[in-house]
Amino acid sequence: MKKIRENYRHTIYASYLGYVTQAVVNNFAPLLFLTFQKSYGISLEQIALLVSINFGIQLLVDLFAVRFVDKIGYRICIVSAHVTAAAGLFSLSFLPDLIGNHYAGLLLSVTIYAIGGGLLEVLVSPIVEACPTENKEGMMSVLHSFYCWGSVAVALLSTFYFQVAGIENWRILTCLWAILPVCNAVYYSQVPMYKIVEEDEGMSVRQLFSMKLFWIFILLMVCSGASEQAMSQWASVFAEAGLNVSKTVGDLAGPCCFSLLMGTARLLYGKYSERVDLRKMLIRSSLLCVCSYLLAVFSPVPVLALVGCALCGFSVGIMWPGVFSLGSAACPAGGTAMFAFFALAGDLGCSLGPAVVGVVSEKAGNLLQAGLLAAVVFPAVLICGMMLMTKMIQQKSRMPS
Repeated sequence: MKKIRENYRHTIYASYLGYVTQAVVNNFAPLLFLTFQKSYGISLEQIALLVSINFGIQLLVDLFAVRFVDKIGYRICIVSAHVTAAAGLFSLSFLPDLIGNHYAGLLLSVTIYAIGGGLLEVLVSPIVEACPTENKEGMMSVLHSFYCWGSVAVALLSTFYFQVAGIENWRILTCLWAILPVCNAVYYSQVPMYKIVEEDEGMSVRQLFSMKLFWIFILLMVCSGASEQAMSQWASVFAEAGLNVSKTVGDLAGPCCFSLLMGTARLLYGKYSERVDLRKMLIRSSLLCVCSYLLAVFSPVPVLALVGCALCGFSVGIMWPGVFSLGSAACPAGGTAMFAFFALAGDLGCSLGPAVVGVVSEKAGNLLQAGLLAAVVFPAVLICGMMLMTKMIQQKSRMPS
């Protein structure tokens, strides 16, 4: 126990598990969307609201956490994040059946674990940043990839469980997944916590809001989050209901391959970021994203449609970290406030994308292909935003100093 309390590597290991926990929070319930629809008689539009509530609550937590985290302390907050995530997952196994209104029970459970997910997003990265590591950039790249590996684990292990125990026993699996945040809460309570050093304040919020370029980056972050989650959150349902493949095939070839390729893209970006033109790479990734959506929607062959889902994961992998890097380079004085707003915009996109898919699908007679086709607007707008951003930066560089 003494070794754990004195070794910062255990802080990093706990943070890896923190992002795996967030992957469980965001990606386990979507595997059950079709089950919820059949068991509780809820519509695709109502399911889309579950996704929006999850990311919407996380967005609000991101917004307000800055006000209380430093006062309360990182250890208490990170432990509380895991406890809340566990409580939400546990409640998901019984609240929908306990409450007369099944949908209200689902909403309440999602709200509880979303609070934990939002806190995790705010806390994990700065905790690792404060650790006395030498290669912080490489460490952060590896850290963020664990969300993807966690998503892969959720899809693989859940699929194996459903094959062995049956989808009707999903409530037991929900409780089993809740054990992870409980154990990691105990782990985080013992690891060393290093002082989070505050950097210079940088630009004020008013100064940021007065910059046209700042709003372009906000738009890019919204489109990045929406492009990713519009496919990620609906991949399992799309494979089962839209392509009529088995749940096992759908979960493995949909969400699992999506997360695997997204994690691969992030690792490649972390390794070769200095060798590539990030602006061109983001435009190419967005074009690939558009093509992957179109392949998933219009392919007459289910296998090719699933390939489209997987390729979408690879295409969106660089978007979130790439826009952050471009924003840092273009607005070096943006400071903490700028990155906080970037995270908020990304979470807004994560909420907006799946909601658009669900609403459009519902209006089109439960046709998920229609919803996914509507989501093509997000990578398309991202391409336009990238071109506009490049033009503005070029004009700025030509201006006399």
